[in-house]
Amino acid sequence: MTYKSLMVHLELKGDNQGVLNIAGDLAERFGAKVTGIAACQPIQVLFSEGFTAPEVITQDRDEIARELSAAEAQFRSALSGRVPELEWRSTITYDPLADYIAEEARSADLLITAKDIGPDFLDENRRVRLGDLAMRAGRPVLVVPKGITILPLRHVFVGWKETREARRAVADAVPLLRAAGHATIVEIVPEHQRAAALARVDDVARWLKRHDVDADSRTAAASGTEAGFLHAFLLDHHCDLLVAGAYGHNRLREWAFGGVTQDVLLNPSFCVLLSH
Repeated sequence: MTYKSLMVHLELKGDNQGVLNIAGDLAERFGAKVTGIAACQPIQVLFSEGFTAPEVITQDRDEIARELSAAEAQFRSALSGRVPELEWRSTITYDPLADYIAEEARSADLLITAKDIGPDFLDENRRVRLGDLAMRAGRPVLVVPKGITILPLRHVFVGWKETREARRAVADAVPLLRAAGHATIVEIVPEHQRAAALARVDDVARWLKRHDVDADSRTAAASGTEAGFLHAFLLDHHCDLLVAGAYGHNRLREWAFGGVTQDVLLNPSFCVLLSH
């Protein structure tokens, strides 16, 4: 398995340097095509009797069109000359933006996006809800925090849990793990569960070695919350990339993630590959 088609999501009026540079690096490494994608919801005007605002709708559509055009220009400027095959996709839609991007991800092996910074900092009409995207895409999602522009792959970790999502994530990450050459499988558990956890992560490490990835295994007993302990552990070990399963339940407006996944999405300090 390798990545031959990457899709990179660009924020409108956002800082896309990190996702574009990492997309370019990975495309060069894997010989992959890169598709850029962006989307926006139009303004929703409430009409009352005797009142219409066609000029507001027109102005909004024109502004979105300019922003989408600027995003495409940024995409092509960053990657032309680095990547031999580029494609651009964009839309104006009343549907959730994550739905559109997830549907278009059918043509990609890996989806690259920035951290969801939330409604306080990003126009809600331009916001892609990362939780929904990870759940719906059916593809691994590489989350790039703001300020990170390279993915060195020196210190790569798999955050293991005995779940379907974790198994899917480590399989989806094999091309990146091979590129790194080495990975550490780590599971955080209560002290009385460490023996069983060590057997699990040893299994995963042996499986990866059969796929040409040198891997070792670690367990640790959490002294506080599992998520907080893992996050501190990864920072202490200078993590460049965390591979983790994305799992959640009870969709209201967005997925409520459990434990480690929620902590990673709220407080990213390194790139994260998520699979559901």
